[in-house]
Amino acid sequence: MKKNIIYAAVILLFTVQAFSQTAKLARADKEYNKYAYIDAIKTYERVVEKGYKSADLFQKIGNAYYFNAELAKANKWYTELFALNADQDPEYYYRYSQTLKAVGDYDKANEVLAKFTQKSNTDGRGKLYVSNKNYLDVIKQNSGRYTIDNSDINSEYSDYGSALYNNKLVFTSSRDTSGFARRKFQWTGQSFTSLYTAEINPDGTLGEPEKFSKKIDSKFHESTPVFTKDGKTMYFTRNNYNDGKKGKDTKKVTLLKVYKATMENDKWTNVTELPFNSDDYSVAHPALSPDEKTLYFASDMPGSIGQSDLFKVKINADGTFGTPENLGNKINTESKETFPFITDKNELYFASDGQLGLGGLDVFVTQIQQDGTLSEVQNVGAPVNSSLDDFALLIDTKSKTGFFSSNREGGSGYDDIYKFKEDIELPHICEQLLTGIVTDSETAAILANAKVTLFDKSFKSIKVIASDTAGKYSFEVACGESYYVRVEMPEYTTKEQHISIPKTSGETDLPFALEKTVKTVTVGSDLAKTFNIEIIYFDLDKSNIREDAAIDLAKIIDVMKQYPNMKVDVRSHTDSRASTAYNDKLSERRAKATIAFMVSHGIDAARLTGKGYGEHQLVNKCADGIECSEAEHQKNRRSEFIIVSM
Repeated sequence: MKKNIIYAAVILLFTVQAFSQTAKLARADKEYNKYAYIDAIKTYERVVEKGYKSADLFQKIGNAYYFNAELAKANKWYTELFALNADQDPEYYYRYSQTLKAVGDYDKANEVLAKFTQKSNTDGRGKLYVSNKNYLDVIKQNSGRYTIDNSDINSEYSDYGSALYNNKLVFTSSRDTSGFARRKFQWTGQSFTSLYTAEINPDGTLGEPEKFSKKIDSKFHESTPVFTKDGKTMYFTRNNYNDGKKGKDTKKVTLLKVYKATMENDKWTNVTELPFNSDDYSVAHPALSPDEKTLYFASDMPGSIGQSDLFKVKINADGTFGTPENLGNKINTESKETFPFITDKNELYFASDGQLGLGGLDVFVTQIQQDGTLSEVQNVGAPVNSSLDDFALLIDTKSKTGFFSSNREGGSGYDDIYKFKEDIELPHICEQLLTGIVTDSETAAILANAKVTLFDKSFKSIKVIASDTAGKYSFEVACGESYYVRVEMPEYTTKEQHISIPKTSGETDLPFALEKTVKTVTVGSDLAKTFNIEIIYFDLDKSNIREDAAIDLAKIIDVMKQYPNMKVDVRSHTDSRASTAYNDKLSERRAKATIAFMVSHGIDAARLTGKGYGEHQLVNKCADGIECSEAEHQKNRRSEFIIVSM
């Protein structure tokens, strides 16, 4: 019966995920003191506009406009970025395509989006298999954890989809064939399903089934109920029929809807359909979260990926409902996902024939994290799963007993309800905490109240929090997943990082060191440190300015032009390798070459002084005769641009 009621009625297509593009770059709250602050972002832009090219600069400016929703301006810099180097991370392809659409170039936007698709890990059943070719071995490892037995209530007809209520099992059955006028479902020749109940005896056996409620029963299908803990409210599935009226879609098919009923004077009454139902698509198989504030269900409503997707919807305090949300492509595939059940531990069990299984519908489980994300999906293995359809699992986590439905060989009827005991808990719960500290990149000062946003791998916003007084942030995340984290802070440049979470439980550290959007400088400040210039590069044993050095010098030149009273002392240093005399002369030549370059680009020579210090001012231990790494030596090969007056 399940195939006809559920598969024919619950038909779904895939959702286009929304991408969060609302992040804003922080702006200064006060006017800049023209002698004490430098707007680094504007400086970088002016440098690039003067002809200096760098992928880092193009990314930074493009991102600044993109995060500020100025897509047309971002397009200019992303176009420059891809013209300079087309080998970029996949996310830049997506951002570039979005900005191309913003300027009306849809043909090129589609070309770039196609490249994004090629470079990124798209979802789908084929991708699942490619990344999990050993899935049968994994299922085998998960198998053997349950002891199952046929329940005492099965008939020769279809019995499935159970729920616990007041120490009773309420289930779905088409066994009612009594009465001359009893309607039958023409696809199976069996009666339309109704809800039945059976007492759960102390030894775990089930009593004699009887009809659940005449008030709930109609002449069409009823199935898959769920009850609130106080027993006063139930949600259940029924064909599109209420108050004697039958609804049909445009093809004159009566689909499924979820209804709500309340208990009054020991009778179920006030049967009403939920507001997100429709005559044009099916909604079925309700399940409640442990706090009863969220309803889960299966549907083919707009925004679906396959024949049947799982959704959730918020139940508001006043009894109204929010907007249904698709659970996403971690759960949903192009095939069928259906029959959700949520445990008191916030575990989501569901059935799917799109996830990798043993055949037909298999039962899967995932952990719903505190922030709403989902852990890795696990097949619960045999003997719950078989080569045929296995579905509608429910479990009491305290007694570790439960029920599921199957049409496997050896049953009593079309579908049967089986009881089981979990002997060994499935090790599906992998817990990961993503944490980090937000600091000032220059001073290492703790930054409290920074806005921290967690995105999934498709850049859908998951959660937004603020760093605490210790600068710390933390998110509960799913093992084995990829995320993006974005940090924003007034007067700092927005920063974004990608992180891949391990597949084992633990804590993943992702610190953020933010740069000031407005750089504070005074007499004695080193402009090289202000712009993170560690070294002005020269060819070996030479003092001519290389192209990559020219880009960094352009930043210094631009600042000095913005502040005409600023005077700078240029200091060139070497490491200890080669003789002291040689290093003195080399550093002196390089200091003079640097000054000459700056003068040739419009800086008055009277504003510049300079000297080569050779190896006399080493910043670490790496003096003559001491073995050091290349990285340690490089720290000594530095250029300094010290402000001597403003």
